Amino acid sequence: MSLTKIVECVPNFSEGRDKKIIDQICSAIKTVETVELLDVDMGSDTNRTVVTFIAESRYVAKAAYKGIEKAAELIDMRKHSGAHPRMGATDVCPFIPVSNTTMEECVEIAKSLGEIVGNKLGIPIFLYESAAVNEERQNLANIRSGEYEGFNEKLKDKNWKPDFGPGKLSVKSGVTAIGAREFLIAYNINLNTTDRTYANEIAYELRERGRWKRINQKDNFYYKGDVVNFGENFYPDGNSDYVGGNLEEIENFYQKNGHDFRKRYTSLGLDPDNLTGKPVYKDGRFTHVKGLGWVIPEYNRAQISMNLTNYKISPIHKIFEAACEEAEKRGLRVTGSEIVGLIPYKAIEEAGKYYLTKMGKSPGMPPIDLVNIAIQSLGLSDVTDFNPSEKILGMPKNNGELANRITFDLIDEVSRDSPAPGGGSVAAMSGSLGVALGVMVANLSASKAGFEEHSEELGRIAEEGQEIKEFLVNAIDEDTNAFDKVIKAMRMPKDSDSEKKIREEKMQEGYKAATEIPLETVEYCYKALNICDDISKLMDDSMASDVGSGAHMSIAGARAAAYNVRINLNSIMDEDYINDTKTKLNKLLSDCDKILQIITERVEEKL
Repeated sequence: MSLTKIVECVPNFSEGRDKKIIDQICSAIKTVETVELLDVDMGSDTNRTVVTFIAESRYVAKAAYKGIEKAAELIDMRKHSGAHPRMGATDVCPFIPVSNTTMEECVEIAKSLGEIVGNKLGIPIFLYESAAVNEERQNLANIRSGEYEGFNEKLKDKNWKPDFGPGKLSVKSGVTAIGAREFLIAYNINLNTTDRTYANEIAYELRERGRWKRINQKDNFYYKGDVVNFGENFYPDGNSDYVGGNLEEIENFYQKNGHDFRKRYTSLGLDPDNLTGKPVYKDGRFTHVKGLGWVIPEYNRAQISMNLTNYKISPIHKIFEAACEEAEKRGLRVTGSEIVGLIPYKAIEEAGKYYLTKMGKSPGMPPIDLVNIAIQSLGLSDVTDFNPSEKILGMPKNNGELANRITFDLIDEVSRDSPAPGGGSVAAMSGSLGVALGVMVANLSASKAGFEEHSEELGRIAEEGQEIKEFLVNAIDEDTNAFDKVIKAMRMPKDSDSEKKIREEKMQEGYKAATEIPLETVEYCYKALNICDDISKLMDDSMASDVGSGAHMSIAGARAAAYNVRINLNSIMDEDYINDTKTKLNKLLSDCDKILQIITERVEEKL
């Protein structure tokens, strides 16, 4: 049992004028399980459509393949023209980790899809960005250079051998780039001015590209200073007072500080060997940030408009705080900010934790609390309403029928004349309540006088406990769902020997699944006990009863789940599996008893 892994996919198709074609492509994508189509952006001038969808990681490549396959069938690159650079019917297809997934997983998805598309559809495939096999192919523009018309010759170059598929152009479908990248957040910060110059002023300070180095500023507005240019025997550093006498000296200076002078100025579109008379650049405060200023008349204010291409390295809350600092230097105020499109839950979660910690509170709060703190702290509803359910991707939620019932309804359901929900679901609920009590004590203590020196440890306990709680809440429904596999297997036909064999195999699979879920519940109840143990070392007298109650609810969950493990083992024929499971279970229960004894002693001393 694990939390749902969500991946975003944003394929770009070389068709933006014929809606019927795009509808067919989207319909093919939507045939795959778990797919949720988020956006379809058609461009007539560019003759290009950007499709955005999410799916569970195990299904996302299948959905992307369906779209690429349909595009190869319906789009003929020999007849295509448009303003946007393009090279194939499916031009690019990136995968982006959203929830409970990693970039490494997305790279593997990209490679797997690339191999299948190359082999089955006969389309040359290039891997780009994080999936690229070499540095030159990381940049999509390098791959796309020459466009569709130039690939016949480009593919003859051994340096441009495709990563997958044939070494010659697919005349109808062209070439496709498949990759993995971080989520792009379109983020605007609002200012109390309608002067675009001031918005640009701050944008240039924040963005990775930076700005021209200036001297002799007359006030806090940097743009009013004199531009510094390179000259003969004059090679200044943009970020310090250092001046090199020649190119070699400035290159060595950059290298000593962990930077590459040539790479920096090449990325700016300048020739490092011909810089005389060209401006010296000062670095921006954040990498992976593009930005400029503009004015939105309907909002009656200027905005710093940014694309954040890696929020994990340059978090949204850090950029917001830096914008506030830069605005204050210039006598301006930040009034709030705006997310254009969607934002991953992780970015919002980290912002919520940051501001709670800044307030001197524990960051180990439920997801909805973290979201609300982030919305308020970042001013995300300043110019438009920010609806978390519409704007946040991958926000933890429980879709389980049982877990979403109010307490009395769930208890009533357990009491009815049906075998599920049963002991396994109740065990998970007991464990979730136990760890929730431990988290409550950690969060309350974090704000109490006398606990200042333990604030970091209390925050860690609360955060870890929230993850355990979420798992056990999900397990309430997972236990019931697992037993359903056994029921379905029992209903399979058994009229022939072959049918009996298949039915028995499926029943064995079902019983093992029904065993694994409560076994994981025991494991997480053990982790819940560890949370109670950690907080019992720090608790004061007033919190002892809650910690003790949490520990006993957790042990009750562990022991109850263990009964479900044992009864399911009685129906399993795999002796090695039975023995391994019993050994693991007995060890877990023994460890649970030891921890409970320690916690009980600490609690009793406080009462």
